Amino acid sequence: MNVTLSLNDRVVAEARRIAQARGTSLNQMIRDYLQQLTGADDVEAVIAELSQRWADENYRSSSTWTREELHERPGVS
Repeated sequence: MNVTLSLNDRVVAEARRIAQARGTSLNQMIRDYLQQLTGADDVEAVIAELSQRWADENYRSSSTWTREELHERPGVS
């Protein structure tokens, strides 16, 4: 669906500058904003983003743990 907006030229110019700095278009930024605003995010896109974030992170411990340390309960002797 096409929508026509009336905006101040300065606002559009600044928004386009921001979009270019982000490597996207003003049109895409507006689509993304409206999808976030309405909660109309595509479930598959959310899953893909979470999967990517999971793949990008390192969830390994910097040290090894003993069995006792894993089952240790604070405050219990």
